[in-house]
Order: sequence, then structure tokens, then C-alpha cells
Amino acid sequence: MNPVWLLDLDDTLHDAISRIIPRINQRMTDFVAQELQIDSARADALRREYWLRYGATLLGLIQRHQVEPGRFLRATHPMAELGPLVERDVRLIQALRRLPGRKIVLTNAPHHYAVEVLTRLGIHRSIDHLIPIESMRIAGHLRPKPSRRMLRAVLARHRLEPARCVLVEDSLTNLVAARALGLRTVLIHGFHRRAGLRPRWVAGPGRRVGAQVRSSHHLTRLALRR
Repeated sequence: MNPVWLLDLDDTLHDAISRIIPRINQRMTDFVAQELQIDSARADALRREYWLRYGATLLGLIQRHQVEPGRFLRATHPMAELGPLVERDVRLIQALRRLPGRKIVLTNAPHHYAVEVLTRLGIHRSIDHLIPIESMRIAGHLRPKPSRRMLRAVLARHRLEPARCVLVEDSLTNLVAARALGLRTVLIHGFHRRAGLRPRWVAGPGRRVGAQVRSSHHLTRLALRR
């Protein structure tokens, strides 16, 4: 039986860390500064603090300052600026076409951003379903990755058995949460290495993720060994 692939978007299917993420972070800092009427240095520190404490800057802004999520997501992900930075990769298009099984994009990015990125990458027709951050709600509250409650809800909603699912991510925290629920896990580390960040070698028996590869192009090799 073919697996169900739960694919992260940024730094998993495309390079976001080199040019896109810095712009999003700056937009978040600008939003926090304007929203809370504080200077840029304090706003940047608060953005980082909320990201570390809550798992997402947005969650901290919601819980501490009652910020409306849609307004934040629109302000921090302007596609007129970010869209042209997405580079189409023919190898990724071909790899996803060959990859057996359902493919679901599960991303903490907003819907409008994810749709445009997938389209610009040329892989939107290979994706069976998209689950953006707006869809990650439990009892009316946003619960993005690495929320285990959200992952359980996704599995239940789509009638997926954990053992059939493979979460493909660049985030170790998200992979550890998924593995605890019985999902198989793959760490993508190539974009982080290219940006000069040291990958954490955590794959293999008894380690924290099931496998690791440099790029999503290589997922077909994993599938062929199953």
C-alpha cells in the first residue's frame, strides 16, 4: 500500500531560508512594531521570543495581544514581493510526479502564500490536498505544527492511519511530534546546509527521525525501498 506524504512547504519543497524567510521575518517585525507601538529592536526581540515560546510568532500575538490572524498573515506574506523569489525546479516537478501515494501539503504558512508558491514551483497539480495554517484549528483556536492535537485531527479528518503517513520536514521539532504519534518521518536538510546552517544528524535506528535526505527530489528513492 502506497504511503500518504505529508509535505511541509518552506525549506522542504523549495528554498525559503535564503531570500524569502528574511523578508517575512522583517515584515513580522514591522507588524509587531506598528501594532504594539514599539521600536524595531524591541519588536524583533518580541517576534523571536514569541516564536520560541509559542512555536509561532502569530500565536504569541493572539494570546498576548488579541491580534486578528488574517490581518497578520496578509501583512507578513505579501505575494507581490515574495512570489517572484520562488524558483521553479524541474527536478522537483518530475520527482513528485513519480512519487507514489497521496501528497498533502501541511504548512504553517497561510493559504494565499502556499497556493502561489505551489503554482510557481509548478507542482500544484501533483498535490492532492493543501492544509494551511488557517485550517489548523482545534476548538476554534489555531494549533499549528508541532501541535500533536492538530496532527491527530488531520489524521482523523482524512481517515489516515499514522503508520501509512510520512511527514517530510526541515523542522526537527515538528518531526519529533509526528513520530510520537506513529508517523514515519523524513528530515530535509539541504536548504539549511546551503544557508550555512549545520544540520542535525538525527536519522537512523534509535534516533529522533526515521530518515534524512538532502532534498525532496530524493523522496522517490525512499519510496522505492518501501
